[in-house]
Amino acid sequence: MGSRLSISPPPDFDFARDVCSYGYFLLMPNEWDPTTQRMRRPLHVESGVAVFTLSQPGGRGKPVIASCDRTLSRSEQSDARAQIRRMLQMDDTGVGAFHKVDRRWKKGGRARLFRSPTLFEDLIKTVTSCNVTWPSTVNMNRRLCETISPAFPTPAQLSRRKPQTLRARCGVGYRDQRLVDLARLHVRGEIDPAWLEDPGVPDDDVYKFLLGLPGIGPYAAGNVLQLLGRYSRLAIDTETIRHAKTYLGLTGTDRQITRAVEAHYEQFGAHKFRSYWFELWDFYEAKRGPAWTWEPRTTGASFTASKL
Repeated sequence: MGSRLSISPPPDFDFARDVCSYGYFLLMPNEWDPTTQRMRRPLHVESGVAVFTLSQPGGRGKPVIASCDRTLSRSEQSDARAQIRRMLQMDDTGVGAFHKVDRRWKKGGRARLFRSPTLFEDLIKTVTSCNVTWPSTVNMNRRLCETISPAFPTPAQLSRRKPQTLRARCGVGYRDQRLVDLARLHVRGEIDPAWLEDPGVPDDDVYKFLLGLPGIGPYAAGNVLQLLGRYSRLAIDTETIRHAKTYLGLTGTDRQITRAVEAHYEQFGAHKFRSYWFELWDFYEAKRGPAWTWEPRTTGASFTASKL
């Protein structure tokens, strides 16, 4: 028997809803089982890789149970808890404020957006989700895990890889050098997750910093912001333009529509990305059913990865 962690979430936390709220839940090394509504996920801990199965057997508001495939030390259990809490956005203190500015989502409880257990993984997944179809993003992340680490590459592991090896074995294409450079910046301490996640640091400062990173343009910077729990900016791409035309009824050139979209969501203030995203999520679920029923091999084949 391995370690069994019981993690207390906020009273409104719903495992299936809040895990299946952003497309990264479908990317390796996450393995979502739509039948059992459980997630299998390896994590890096002090002694190596540990595999967890996550579930919420009591339903909404009840403890999330993380069953490990082996026994962990106390420090490893603490580390794993922190990673799981980050991934599941359990410490999001803005849910109530979001529901006040956009009451459409209060009844269903939508507010949290799934993310990775580390900022580094979120950065790499964002870079692999730009300018590409969703199946290609799925394949890139699968091959990164198969080639380097089943619990997703750490900065140290990825920094030692040759760009041409990543291109050949992981199918990352032009992203090869950028992924290695991001890893090396992490290893040298030039990307500081504590600073980026510090609520005292203005969003504009974080956004400006992100734009200076390899492979991070305006869309990617906006996406990483929301993965940091900062929802004051949109991540605008071609799907935003589609949404603006079909859902908001906007017309004009892409530049005109972009300005109109930004003006439209300004009413939601610090939570504008959430309001925008859950409108998109409704569209995807209307086409493909509830997100907790999705599987990576069948989901999003007609969308670019940045749409999920």
